Amino acid sequence: MRHNDIGAGLGRALRTVLAGLALAGATTLACAADYKILVPAAPGGGYDQLGRAVQAALQANKLADRVQVNNVAGAGGTIGLAQLINSSKGDGGALMASGKGMVSAVFINKSPVTLANVTPIARLTGEYEVLVVPASSPLKNMADLVAAYKANPAAVSWAGGFAGGVDQLTAGMIVQAIGGEAGKFNYVAFGSGGEVLAQVLGGHVTVGLGGFNEFAGQIKAGKLRALAVTAPARVPDIDVPTLKEQGIAVEFVNWRGIMAAPGISDAQRDELVKTVTQMAKSDAWKATLAKNEWVDMLMTGDEFRQYVEAEQKTVLKLVNDLGLVKR
Repeated sequence: MRHNDIGAGLGRALRTVLAGLALAGATTLACAADYKILVPAAPGGGYDQLGRAVQAALQANKLADRVQVNNVAGAGGTIGLAQLINSSKGDGGALMASGKGMVSAVFINKSPVTLANVTPIARLTGEYEVLVVPASSPLKNMADLVAAYKANPAAVSWAGGFAGGVDQLTAGMIVQAIGGEAGKFNYVAFGSGGEVLAQVLGGHVTVGLGGFNEFAGQIKAGKLRALAVTAPARVPDIDVPTLKEQGIAVEFVNWRGIMAAPGISDAQRDELVKTVTQMAKSDAWKATLAKNEWVDMLMTGDEFRQYVEAEQKTVLKLVNDLGLVKR
């Protein structure tokens, strides 16, 4: 064998080894990801609970090295949405908790940015709304609340999360269903579920609305009375009558999920969908669903993107019907 043949053979071998090392390094980097989850609300509410549950599940399943959660509250989540869009373009590690409430907040706050500007990754959970009063309240059921509202609409205060969010939509749908003026009821908005809970327990509002798990502990402890849940039928292990059982034709489920930054590549999006899907099918995540009494509503990728597009049209009609969009 000539020297130049030996040299060529060694060169090919060296290139093969180097290529293998590079591939191994790339694989390691792909598996060792860092994520930043932006929660577009104050601590204690549904978005915060989702963001921190995703953080814990990603780490428990070793799908990420580090996951950082940051809260950016304001304007129904649209301030956080704007921050993700303006500061994280092309960042494959930037995620945001989102949901139906943000869809409506975009319209009500006349946000210059919408969910059309981000990259949908996965719908993860659904949660039914519950209406609660202090245990000491004279209101025992929805009939009592309806009677109080019809006697003096202005005297009944409905407390929930940010203006235009799912709590206000739910209250508006109930008011509309019982013959009231859906755009003129006395809704009091707060920045988090924790604030709503404090207001209800303190007797400062007539009725509070929120996701069931936000109030579950206080309901079970006997400090709050649940008047109704917005499920289509009785929910196992939740001893609360539905609105429909009490003659009010309203049902509502609040979905929540994960969005990624705008401008990421198809490969980055596909990797995020794969990672979040693995997380959502894990035992750790199933335990989280059971603990929080969340409905499993996993939907990913293009199907979820199309769902978000349809939701924007549906919710826009709803907020207009309820008179929540100021002209």
